[in-house]
Amino acid sequence: MGLLKGLLRARNLLLVIFVPLLLLPLPVLHPSSEAACAYVLIVTAVYWVSEAVPLGAAALVPAFLYPFFGVLRSSEVAAEYFKNTTLLLVGVICVAAAVEKWNLHKRIALRMVMMAGAKPGMLLLCFMCCTTLLSMWLSNTSTTAMVMPIVEAVLQELVSAEDEQLVAGNSSAEEAEPISLEVNNSQPSLELIFVNEDTSTADFTSLMQNKNVNGVPTVTSPVKTANPQGKKQRRSQEKPLVLIPGPRNQELNRKYKSQHDQMVCKCLSLSISYAATIGGLTTIIGTSTSLIFLEHFNNQYPAAEVVNFGTWFLFSFPISLLMLVVSWFWMHWLFLGCNFRETCSLSKKKKTKREEVSEKRIQEEYEKLGAISYPEMVTGFFFILMTVLWFTREPGFVPGWDSFFEKKGYRTDATVSVFLGFLLFLIPAKKPCFGKKSDGQNQEPSLGTEPIITWKDFQKTMPWEIVILVGGGYALASGSKSSGLSTWIGHQMLSLSGLPPWAVTLLACILVSIVTEFVSNPATITIFLPILCSLSETLHINPLYTLIPVTMCISFAVMLPVGNPPNAIVFSYGHCQIKDMVKAGLGVNVIGLVIVMVAINTWGVSLFHLDTFPAWAKVSNITDRA
Repeated sequence: MGLLKGLLRARNLLLVIFVPLLLLPLPVLHPSSEAACAYVLIVTAVYWVSEAVPLGAAALVPAFLYPFFGVLRSSEVAAEYFKNTTLLLVGVICVAAAVEKWNLHKRIALRMVMMAGAKPGMLLLCFMCCTTLLSMWLSNTSTTAMVMPIVEAVLQELVSAEDEQLVAGNSSAEEAEPISLEVNNSQPSLELIFVNEDTSTADFTSLMQNKNVNGVPTVTSPVKTANPQGKKQRRSQEKPLVLIPGPRNQELNRKYKSQHDQMVCKCLSLSISYAATIGGLTTIIGTSTSLIFLEHFNNQYPAAEVVNFGTWFLFSFPISLLMLVVSWFWMHWLFLGCNFRETCSLSKKKKTKREEVSEKRIQEEYEKLGAISYPEMVTGFFFILMTVLWFTREPGFVPGWDSFFEKKGYRTDATVSVFLGFLLFLIPAKKPCFGKKSDGQNQEPSLGTEPIITWKDFQKTMPWEIVILVGGGYALASGSKSSGLSTWIGHQMLSLSGLPPWAVTLLACILVSIVTEFVSNPATITIFLPILCSLSETLHINPLYTLIPVTMCISFAVMLPVGNPPNAIVFSYGHCQIKDMVKAGLGVNVIGLVIVMVAINTWGVSLFHLDTFPAWAKVSNITDRA
């Protein structure tokens, strides 16, 4: 038994050592570029799937094995690790860091919740809309981590409000039966979490500690928060970097007053994770999955100028909107029933005591933010400006601002994001006083000449592991193309030529939807992209007809806590069990799959000209065969 336990503890090390040794006969017995590339691809894929080493570290395997086997030169491999998409991500992270630093996202979230009220159905819809909106621009994990504490506080207020009603209805407090969620009913301040999107799910368990904030075990890390401009000053305070409820056995001690309360808690919690996923689909920078797709597609088909921020948004926004509405109906029916008139009523006459207290609590949290500050206004302006410039660069139906330049093709979405991100390092966070003497009482020594964001703010938010991971995917794709492995794989799939294109795409989407429940999203898309490109070229299908639906379906890892970090965050709050996630997530998965397939066969055909095999794909196919 002792030996077995020792082997289990060292299983990651054994995997790292024995997998390359067991696969070594492949390049030795078949000394060819294809076999060597396949060896590197399989070793890297096993490391990614098993997470025996960190994802970023596993992505470095092609950097030394490709030159070792003579697949690519070291300089060629190195060039794959920093691409145009990396610059796009850098610029976006600069804006995201400013949004998070100055609490602009918290103001947006609370404002939207105030508009909805405390009716369960409207509260569910509002939280889903708010999460979807934020997730378009922030990482899914950061969005979930920011919204979940607000959801938890609202749920606490709903419960505590009814407790007060029960106690008030009896002659003495002793006569009232004490039923609660075992949380501190004093009004807690909402604390936020900011975690990189593709943090390994296993990392969350290592973050669990015993310190309590608002009755919830947390992990604290001192992070100085900025003081906004204005008369209502907030002193810098220590905020927890991660706020995650404790072990799952807390759920055994959790008591609900009624089955309805339990269903409301489950519904609101799970909807946050699903809404974050839906929001990430909307923009090309919403998830690392879509960024990996974009860069791989541009490398594989450099002559294809069909996918940019604008075209992706035009295609995906209706999908996200439909998914949001249908998922809301699904979650409402599953957990709250079909009484939409009662749960979605906006009439003030029908509000209960608990709903009034909950709305008052949200109002108080919003008032704590004070008046909108100068840094918030600057960040919001840059946020909107970046979106407008992305849309108008090459809108497709009219000439964009890029047409004003003599040389075409030099400017991309990354040019816009990096330029605006650079400006955020220069603009001071303190509102300038032109020709006016500053009032000594209103001066803010804490800000001084500090810019909107500092390099430390950027470093804290920048997911460097994802940069390396994406680079490793580009390196694998480049090696597969230059060695001829991708062409060989495409020939092996000629048996699928008898199927119609929609059936090939559907099978691919179902396959990746299953795999991504157990394997990280970036690893899944990095493995499947080269294979699907070769398959599309071999079957003479427009590559976008397969690649776009698969890229979206890979994000539908919503059935298990290990599927992605947002799932793990929601699951850790203890309101739902795995069977709840599987039941609700399966419905969302099917909804997403159906809507994506409908979209790619309707407006996707006219938007990307999917009914023809494009010339840019023929050129790539000829190059690969050569």
